[in-house]
Amino acid sequence: MKTRSVSRSALLCLLRGLVLSVVVTAALVLLFALLISIFNISDSVIRMVNQLIKLTAIAVGVFSCVRDGDDRGLMRGALLGAIYMAVGVALYAILTAQHLTLSSWAADVLMGIAAGGLIGLLRARR
Repeated sequence: MKTRSVSRSALLCLLRGLVLSVVVTAALVLLFALLISIFNISDSVIRMVNQLIKLTAIAVGVFSCVRDGDDRGLMRGALLGAIYMAVGVALYAILTAQHLTLSSWAADVLMGIAAGGLIGLLRARR
C-alpha cells in the first residue's frame, strides 16, 4: 500500500510542477508578446528569449516538485523537463500547423531532460 501512495504522490508532484510550468510559460509569453509589440525585436532575440522562457518554466516546475535532500531529484527533474518539452512542442506544432522534424522535436525534448535533470539534481543537493 505504501508503494502505491508513494507513486501517487510522485505523480501528483509531477502534475503540479507541469501545471506550474505551463502557467509560468503563459505569463512570460504574454509579457514578451507585449514587449515585442512595443519594441522592434529581432528574430534572433526572440529565439533566445523563447529558450530562456522554456528553461525558466522548467526550473519553476522542478523547484515546486523537488525538495531539499530528495534522492530522486535528478529523475523527477528530467521527467518533468521531458514531459513539459514534449507537450509544448506538440502543442506548438498543432497550433501553428507546422510539421516538425524528428530531430528538432528530439533536440527540444533532450534539452528539457538535461535542464530538468540538472536543476532537479542541484535542487535536491541544496
